Amino acid sequence: MDAVHISKKMSRSPAKTSRATYRHGDLRHALLDAGIALAREGGPLAVVLREATRRAGVVPNAAYRHFANHAELLQAVRAAALSLVAQSMEAELEAVPAAEGRVTKAAAAARARARVGAVGRGYMRFALREPGLFRIAFLQPLAAETDRNPENAGHSGLNPFELLGAALDGMVEAGVLPPERRPGAEYVAWSAVHGLAILAIDGPLHGMPLARLEALGERVLEMVEVGL
Repeated sequence: MDAVHISKKMSRSPAKTSRATYRHGDLRHALLDAGIALAREGGPLAVVLREATRRAGVVPNAAYRHFANHAELLQAVRAAALSLVAQSMEAELEAVPAAEGRVTKAAAAARARARVGAVGRGYMRFALREPGLFRIAFLQPLAAETDRNPENAGHSGLNPFELLGAALDGMVEAGVLPPERRPGAEYVAWSAVHGLAILAIDGPLHGMPLARLEALGERVLEMVEVGL
Protein backbone atom coordinates (compact mmCIF):
# COMPACT_ATOMS: atom_id res chain seq x y z
CA MET A 1 0.00 0.00 0.00
CA ASP A 2 2.80 2.43 0.90
CA ALA A 3 4.55 1.71 -2.38
CA VAL A 4 1.36 2.49 -4.29
CA HIS A 5 0.98 5.85 -2.50
CA ILE A 6 4.62 6.72 -3.15
CA SER A 7 4.23 5.83 -6.85
CA LYS A 8 1.15 8.06 -7.18
CA LYS A 9 2.89 10.98 -5.48
CA MET A 10 5.90 10.65 -7.78
CA SER A 11 3.71 10.57 -10.89
CA ARG A 12 1.90 13.74 -9.82
CA SER A 13 4.93 15.79 -8.77
CA PRO A 14 6.26 16.66 -12.27
CA ALA A 15 2.87 18.14 -13.23
CA LYS A 16 2.84 20.29 -10.09
CA THR A 17 6.37 21.54 -10.81
CA SER A 18 5.44 22.36 -14.40
CA ARG A 19 2.37 24.37 -13.36
CA ALA A 20 4.38 26.30 -10.78
CA THR A 21 7.12 27.37 -13.19
CA TYR A 22 5.40 27.66 -16.57
CA ARG A 23 1.77 28.50 -17.19
CA HIS A 24 1.86 30.24 -20.57
CA GLY A 25 1.36 29.00 -24.08
CA ASP A 26 3.56 31.86 -25.32
CA LEU A 27 6.11 32.85 -22.72
CA ARG A 28 7.78 35.46 -24.92
CA HIS A 29 4.55 37.44 -25.21
CA ALA A 30 3.86 37.02 -21.50
CA LEU A 31 7.27 38.50 -20.70
CA LEU A 32 6.79 41.27 -23.25
CA ASP A 33 3.39 42.15 -21.78
CA ALA A 34 5.00 42.32 -18.34
CA GLY A 35 7.75 44.56 -19.71
CA ILE A 36 5.20 46.89 -21.30
CA ALA A 37 3.31 47.12 -18.01
CA LEU A 38 6.55 47.96 -16.19
CA ALA A 39 7.37 50.67 -18.75
CA ARG A 40 3.90 52.14 -18.32
CA GLU A 41 4.42 52.36 -14.58
CA GLY A 42 7.96 53.71 -14.46
CA GLY A 43 9.51 54.25 -17.88
CA PRO A 44 12.72 52.60 -19.14
CA LEU A 45 14.37 52.16 -15.73
CA ALA A 46 11.42 50.08 -14.51
CA VAL A 47 11.88 47.43 -17.23
CA VAL A 48 13.83 44.76 -15.36
CA LEU A 49 14.02 41.20 -16.67
CA ARG A 50 13.77 39.57 -13.23
CA GLU A 51 10.64 41.55 -12.38
CA ALA A 52 9.13 40.70 -15.75
CA THR A 53 9.64 36.99 -15.07
CA ARG A 54 8.08 37.37 -11.62
CA ARG A 55 5.01 39.03 -13.12
CA ALA A 56 4.80 36.41 -15.84
CA GLY A 57 4.84 33.74 -13.13
CA VAL A 58 7.95 31.88 -14.26
CA VAL A 59 11.41 31.25 -12.83
CA PRO A 60 14.08 33.76 -14.02
CA ASN A 61 16.01 31.19 -16.06
CA ALA A 62 12.96 30.54 -18.23
CA ALA A 63 13.21 34.06 -19.67
CA TYR A 64 16.60 33.41 -21.25
CA ARG A 65 15.05 31.15 -23.86
CA HIS A 66 13.40 34.27 -25.31
CA PHE A 67 15.47 37.27 -24.14
CA ALA A 68 19.20 36.71 -23.68
CA ASN A 69 19.52 39.72 -21.40
CA HIS A 70 17.91 42.90 -20.13
CA ALA A 71 18.86 44.82 -23.30
CA GLU A 72 16.90 42.42 -25.52
CA LEU A 73 13.76 42.78 -23.40
CA LEU A 74 14.18 46.56 -23.40
CA GLN A 75 14.43 46.64 -27.19
CA ALA A 76 11.33 44.46 -27.55
CA VAL A 77 9.35 46.73 -25.22
CA ARG A 78 10.66 49.71 -27.14
CA ALA A 79 9.48 48.27 -30.46
CA ALA A 80 6.04 47.63 -28.95
CA ALA A 81 5.93 51.22 -27.67
CA LEU A 82 6.79 52.55 -31.13
CA SER A 83 3.99 50.46 -32.59
CA LEU A 84 1.55 51.99 -30.11
CA VAL A 85 2.75 55.50 -31.01
CA ALA A 86 2.08 54.65 -34.66
CA GLN A 87 -1.39 53.38 -33.80
CA SER A 88 -2.18 56.62 -31.96
CA MET A 89 -1.13 58.57 -35.04
CA GLU A 90 -3.20 56.29 -37.29
CA ALA A 91 -6.28 56.83 -35.12
CA GLU A 92 -5.99 60.58 -35.69
CA LEU A 93 -5.42 60.06 -39.41
CA GLU A 94 -8.59 57.98 -39.63
CA ALA A 95 -10.54 60.93 -38.25
CA VAL A 96 -9.54 63.09 -41.23
CA PRO A 97 -12.49 63.02 -43.67
CA ALA A 98 -11.84 61.06 -46.83
CA ALA A 99 -11.88 62.85 -50.16
CA GLU A 100 -15.14 62.33 -52.05
CA GLY A 101 -16.08 63.04 -55.63
CA ARG A 102 -14.13 65.60 -57.60
CA VAL A 103 -11.49 67.06 -55.30
CA THR A 104 -10.55 70.68 -55.82
CA LYS A 105 -7.00 71.88 -55.40
CA ALA A 106 -8.00 73.81 -52.28
CA ALA A 107 -9.69 70.74 -50.76
CA ALA A 108 -6.67 68.54 -51.49
CA ALA A 109 -4.39 71.11 -49.86
CA ALA A 110 -6.61 71.34 -46.79
CA ARG A 111 -6.70 67.56 -46.44
CA ALA A 112 -2.92 67.29 -46.78
CA ARG A 113 -2.48 69.88 -44.03
CA ALA A 114 -5.02 68.07 -41.88
CA ARG A 115 -3.14 64.79 -42.23
CA VAL A 116 0.14 66.33 -41.10
CA GLY A 117 -1.71 67.86 -38.15
CA ALA A 118 -3.27 64.48 -37.33
CA VAL A 119 0.15 62.81 -37.25
CA GLY A 120 1.48 65.40 -34.82
CA ARG A 121 -1.66 65.32 -32.71
CA GLY A 122 -1.54 61.54 -32.37
CA TYR A 123 2.10 61.72 -31.36
CA MET A 124 1.49 64.41 -28.74
CA ARG A 125 -1.60 62.73 -27.31
CA PHE A 126 0.25 59.46 -26.90
CA ALA A 127 3.02 61.24 -25.00
CA LEU A 128 0.52 62.79 -22.59
CA ARG A 129 -1.52 59.60 -22.19
CA GLU A 130 1.39 57.13 -21.96
CA PRO A 131 4.48 59.00 -20.70
CA GLY A 132 6.28 55.84 -19.56
CA LEU A 133 5.95 54.14 -22.93
CA PHE A 134 6.74 57.38 -24.76
CA ARG A 135 10.01 57.71 -22.83
CA ILE A 136 11.11 54.21 -23.78
CA ALA A 137 10.06 54.56 -27.44
CA PHE A 138 12.58 57.35 -28.00
CA LEU A 139 15.19 56.37 -25.45
CA GLN A 140 18.25 56.23 -27.74
CA PRO A 141 19.27 56.28 -31.41
CA LEU A 142 17.07 53.83 -33.25
CA ALA A 143 17.15 52.24 -36.68
CA ALA A 144 13.34 52.25 -36.62
CA GLU A 145 13.37 55.43 -38.69
CA THR A 146 14.04 53.28 -41.73
CA ASP A 147 13.60 49.74 -40.36
CA ARG A 148 10.56 47.97 -41.83
CA ASN A 149 10.32 45.66 -38.82
CA PRO A 150 6.57 45.06 -38.30
CA GLU A 151 7.09 45.11 -34.53
CA ASN A 152 7.81 48.86 -34.77
CA ALA A 153 4.83 49.58 -37.02
CA GLY A 154 1.17 50.38 -36.66
CA HIS A 155 -1.71 48.70 -38.46
CA SER A 156 -0.67 50.34 -41.73
CA GLY A 157 2.74 48.70 -41.63
CA LEU A 158 4.42 52.08 -41.16
CA ASN A 159 6.33 53.18 -38.07
CA PRO A 160 5.88 56.71 -36.60
CA PHE A 161 8.69 58.24 -38.66
CA GLU A 162 7.32 56.72 -41.86
CA LEU A 163 3.79 57.96 -41.10
CA LEU A 164 5.14 61.47 -40.75
CA GLY A 165 7.08 61.10 -43.99
CA ALA A 166 4.01 59.89 -45.85
CA ALA A 167 1.97 62.86 -44.60
CA LEU A 168 4.68 65.28 -45.71
CA ASP A 169 4.83 63.60 -49.12
CA GLY A 170 1.09 64.24 -49.33
CA MET A 171 1.72 67.95 -48.79
CA VAL A 172 4.14 67.96 -51.72
CA GLU A 173 1.61 66.13 -53.91
CA ALA A 174 -1.09 68.64 -52.96
CA GLY A 175 1.17 71.56 -53.84
CA VAL A 176 1.36 72.79 -50.24
CA LEU A 177 5.03 72.02 -49.63
CA PRO A 178 7.54 72.94 -52.36
CA PRO A 179 9.53 69.85 -53.42
CA GLU A 180 12.83 71.57 -52.72
CA ARG A 181 11.81 72.04 -49.08
CA ARG A 182 10.80 68.39 -48.60
CA PRO A 183 14.26 66.92 -47.74
CA GLY A 184 14.71 66.92 -43.97
CA ALA A 185 11.21 68.24 -43.29
CA GLU A 186 10.55 65.21 -41.03
CA TYR A 187 13.21 66.39 -38.61
CA VAL A 188 11.87 69.94 -38.48
CA ALA A 189 8.34 68.79 -37.69
CA TRP A 190 9.42 65.99 -35.36
CA SER A 191 11.74 68.24 -33.34
CA ALA A 192 9.02 70.78 -32.65
CA VAL A 193 6.32 68.33 -31.52
CA HIS A 194 8.74 66.09 -29.62
CA GLY A 195 10.16 69.10 -27.82
CA LEU A 196 6.75 70.11 -26.54
CA ALA A 197 6.03 66.51 -25.51
CA ILE A 198 9.22 66.34 -23.43
CA LEU A 199 8.52 69.71 -21.81
CA ALA A 200 5.06 68.42 -20.90
CA ILE A 201 6.02 65.06 -19.41
CA ASP A 202 9.50 65.69 -18.00
CA GLY A 203 10.04 69.44 -18.05
CA PRO A 204 8.66 72.72 -16.73
CA LEU A 205 5.26 72.19 -18.35
CA HIS A 206 4.69 69.02 -16.33
CA GLY A 207 1.45 69.36 -14.39
CA MET A 208 -0.06 71.93 -16.74
CA PRO A 209 -3.78 71.22 -17.35
CA LEU A 210 -4.36 68.93 -20.29
CA ALA A 211 -6.58 71.45 -22.09
CA ARG A 212 -3.78 74.03 -22.04
CA LEU A 213 -1.22 71.51 -23.25
CA GLU A 214 -3.46 70.48 -26.14
CA ALA A 215 -3.99 74.13 -27.05
CA LEU A 216 -0.22 74.64 -27.05
CA GLY A 217 0.11 71.55 -29.22
CA GLU A 218 -2.25 73.02 -31.80
CA ARG A 219 -0.19 76.20 -31.91
CA VAL A 220 3.00 74.19 -32.39
CA LEU A 221 1.37 72.28 -35.25
CA GLU A 222 0.34 75.55 -36.88
CA MET A 223 3.89 76.85 -36.46
CA VAL A 224 5.30 73.71 -38.07
CA GLU A 225 2.98 73.99 -41.04
CA VAL A 226 3.91 77.64 -41.64
CA GLY A 227 7.60 76.91 -41.09
CA LEU A 228 7.71 74.08 -43.58
